[in-house]
Amino acid sequence: MANGVLTRVHSLRTRLDETLTAYRNEMLSFLSRVKSHGKGILQSHQLLAEFEAIPDSSREKLTNGPLEEILKSTQEAIFLPPWIALAVRPRPGVWEYIRVNVNALVVEELRVSEYLHFKEELVDGSCNGNFVFELDFEPFTASVPRPTLSKSIGNGVEFLNRHLSAKMFHDKDSMQPLLDFLRTHQHKGKTMMLNDKIQNLDTLQFVLRKADEYLTSQPPETPYHEFEHQFQEIGLERGWGDTAERVLEMIHMLLDLLEAPDPCTLEQFLGRIPMVFNVVILSPHGYFAQDNVLGYPDTGGQVVYILDQVRAMETEMLLRIKQQGLDITPKIIIVTRLLPDAVGTTCNQRTEKVYGSEHSYILRVPFRTEKGIVRKWISRFEVWPYLETYAEDVANELATELQTKPDFIIGNYSDGNIVASFLAHKLGVTQCTIAHALEKTKYPNSDLYWKKLDEKYHFSCQFTADLIAMNHTDFIITSTFQEIAGSKDTVGQYESHTGFTMPGLYRVVHGIDVFDPKFNIVSPGADMTIYFPYTEEKKRLKNFHPEIEELLFSQVENKEHLCVLKDRNKPIIFSMARLDRVKNLTGLVEWYGNNARLRELTNLVVVGGDRRKESQDLEEQAEMKKMYGLIETYKLNGQFRWISSQMDRVRNGELYRYIADTKGVFAQPAYYEAFGLTVIEAMTCGLPTFATCNGGPAEIIVHGKSGFHIDPHQGDKAAELIMSFYEKCKADPTHWDKISKGGLKRIEEKYTWKIYSERLLTLAGVYGFWKYVSNLDRREARRYTEMFYALKYPKLCSVSSTGCGVVAERKGKEAWLEPSCKFSELCGITVIV
Repeated sequence: MANGVLTRVHSLRTRLDETLTAYRNEMLSFLSRVKSHGKGILQSHQLLAEFEAIPDSSREKLTNGPLEEILKSTQEAIFLPPWIALAVRPRPGVWEYIRVNVNALVVEELRVSEYLHFKEELVDGSCNGNFVFELDFEPFTASVPRPTLSKSIGNGVEFLNRHLSAKMFHDKDSMQPLLDFLRTHQHKGKTMMLNDKIQNLDTLQFVLRKADEYLTSQPPETPYHEFEHQFQEIGLERGWGDTAERVLEMIHMLLDLLEAPDPCTLEQFLGRIPMVFNVVILSPHGYFAQDNVLGYPDTGGQVVYILDQVRAMETEMLLRIKQQGLDITPKIIIVTRLLPDAVGTTCNQRTEKVYGSEHSYILRVPFRTEKGIVRKWISRFEVWPYLETYAEDVANELATELQTKPDFIIGNYSDGNIVASFLAHKLGVTQCTIAHALEKTKYPNSDLYWKKLDEKYHFSCQFTADLIAMNHTDFIITSTFQEIAGSKDTVGQYESHTGFTMPGLYRVVHGIDVFDPKFNIVSPGADMTIYFPYTEEKKRLKNFHPEIEELLFSQVENKEHLCVLKDRNKPIIFSMARLDRVKNLTGLVEWYGNNARLRELTNLVVVGGDRRKESQDLEEQAEMKKMYGLIETYKLNGQFRWISSQMDRVRNGELYRYIADTKGVFAQPAYYEAFGLTVIEAMTCGLPTFATCNGGPAEIIVHGKSGFHIDPHQGDKAAELIMSFYEKCKADPTHWDKISKGGLKRIEEKYTWKIYSERLLTLAGVYGFWKYVSNLDRREARRYTEMFYALKYPKLCSVSSTGCGVVAERKGKEAWLEPSCKFSELCGITVIV
C-alpha cells in the first residue's frame, strides 16, 4: 500500500518472475551460488548467507525486493538440477511452494504433492513415479469452522464458542440441542440437571423462571438439600449448585443463553455443568513412579508434569463437585506400564496411590506377547508392537477399576496418545491429546531419511501414530504457541506435520491444520509446595543444606559426582536434564570450556545421566562418552562438577534455591524444548534463567526482563551472553535481583497449576458439548483415519509373537480394537470402511 491506496498483492510466482526479468544478471549471480552446493537441501540461513555473499552491486539491487522477502520466509530449498524448489512460509501455518529453473530462469508454482515428489527424488531418484500412498485429511475436515488469523492459533475453544453459538443459536427453537444435552446427564444411573418433567424449551424456560422467583426469596447460603424436593417436583435435579446463590447464578446464565446467547456465558455455563468424574491418563513408556526414577531412561519432565497435573485436577474436580451440590467421589487413574524387573522402584507394583491426593492412582498394566509378559524396560522408540494388545488389556483393567466408562481420556506423548485414541474410539469418550514433544522436529529430516533411522528410532511407526492420534482426538492442548505453529522464523511441532513425505512409505499432503479449533494453549506450572522463591526463608528446607554442599563441593570424586569446584565463592551456572543429544548438556559444557572469561567468573554444575549404573540407553551412553572427552579436552576439573541424576524432587527444589543463594543462574541449552518444565521450576525458585530459543522457553521468558534466550546452534554467543550478564552484575549488583524478580512475576501471571486445571476441565466440558450438538465428532475424518490406521500402522509395528488389533473389516464402532487378523495377513485383506 502506498499513499493510502490499496494495491493488488501479486502471487509469489509473479513477483519472483518480475524480479528475474528486471534483474537477470543479479539473479544469475545468486542462483549460481546456490547451485554450487550441489544436489540437496539448503536451510533458510544457508540461502540468506548466499544472498549476503553475492557482490555488493548485485545485492543492493535485490535488497528489500521480492527475492529477499521470499528468502526470509523460505524454510528450506531443494536443488535438483536444473530446478531449485522453495518451501515458503509467509506466516505461521501458511505455506506456498515454487520452483525456479536456474538455466531458463522460469518460475513455476507447485502443489504440495508436487513439492513433496520433488523432495522424494533426493532419496529415491526418479524411480518414485509409481503410485504413492497420499494422505490428505483436508477434504474430511472442510466442514469444520476455523479461524484464518495466525494470532487465533491455539485459542480454539474461544473461536468455536463464537462461531457455533452464532450459527446454531439464532432463535429459541435452535436451543433444542442444549436442552437435549442437559437431559442426557446422569451418573451411575442417577439423573442430574433435568428430569423427564421437562420435555421442551417452553417448559424449561417456565421452570427456570419459577426457580428464579423462589431462590431470590431465599438466603444466598441456603443449602441445596433444603429445596431439593421442590425442585424435583418441577423438573430440576442435582447439579445446579450447592447453595441457593450458586444455583441462582446457573439459572440466570441459562436464562440469558435462552434469551440471547453469547459465547462467554456459554463457556462459563458449560464449564459448570457436571460432566467429568472419572479421568484416565495414559503414559505407557519409561519408569513411571513417584520415587527413585527421575533420570532413568525416558523418565523425566513428563512424569513430573502428570503427577502435578493429577493433583491439581483432583483439587479442581473436588471443588467443582462440591459447588455443583453433588455427592460423588471422583477418580483419576494414571495408566502406565508394569515393569516386573524394575528393581528398586515401585514400577513392578500394579497400583500406587498418588502422593498428596485422595482419589488418584497409578495403574500399571504390563506389555505382553503370545509368549507372556514383557518384563524389562523398553525404549520409547521400541514400544509400538505392543500397544494394540496393551490398549485391550487396559480397557479390561479400567472396566474392573471404574465399574463404568471414564468420562475423559488424556493421552501423553506419541505412545500414550495412540492408546488413548484406541480407547476413546472403543468407549465413545472425549479425548484430549498432549504431545509433550513430537520427535519429528527434534531430528531434522527424520521424515525424508526415515529408512536410515528406522532401525534405531522406528520413526515410521511413531510418525504414523502421531498422525492418527492428532486427527482422531477431540482436542489438543499445548503448553505454548510455538508447539503448534512455531514463530515467525521457526516451524512449530504440529505445523511440521502439515505436509511431509516418508519416501517409499507414504506422502502427507495435508496431515494437520494448525488453524483447527481443536488446538488450545494451556500452560502448566510448577508444584508450589516444592518450588518456591529462595527469599521465602521460613519455608526453606535448610536441613538439606549439608547434603547439597556435599553434592556440590565435596572434594571426593565418585560415581555420583565427578570433578571438583576449587573456588566455592564463585556463582554457579546450573543445569539439570536427561543426558541425551537433544537436551544438549554436553553442548553447554563445551561452550563453557571455550570461554575463558566465563570460567574465571563462574563455576559450572550439570546434573544428568546416572553414572552409578550402566546405562541401557544408547544415546545416553554416547553423551556420557562425549562428556568424559570434554572434561579432558578443556581441563575442566576445578571449575566443573558433573552430578548423576537426582531423583528427590523436594531436595531438588532446595537445590535450585541454594544455587540462587550463590547468585547463580539456570541454563537450559536444549536444541529443542517443547515446553521447559525445568525452566518454570528454576524461575519459580528465583533463578535468572538462560534457555533455548527453540520451543516453549521462547514464550515463557521475555528476553532481558524475566530471563534470556540462547541459541543452542550458536554456543559461543550463548556463553558470551551469560558472561556479559555476570559482568553487568559486577558493575550493578541489583541486576541479578532485577532479572530474578522479573522471572517470578512472569510465573505468577501465567504459569500455575490452578489456572491449568480450571482450563482443562472447562475444555473437556465445552468440547463434549459441541461434539454432542454439532458435527465436531468429525465422523468422516475418523473413518478416513481408521482406514489409514488399518493400511499402515499394524504392518509397520509388527513383530513376531505380538498380539494385534488390526481391523480387517469395519462393521461398527467397536471394530477398531477387535483382534481380527494377524499382521502377516494385512496385505491380503480387504479393508471395508
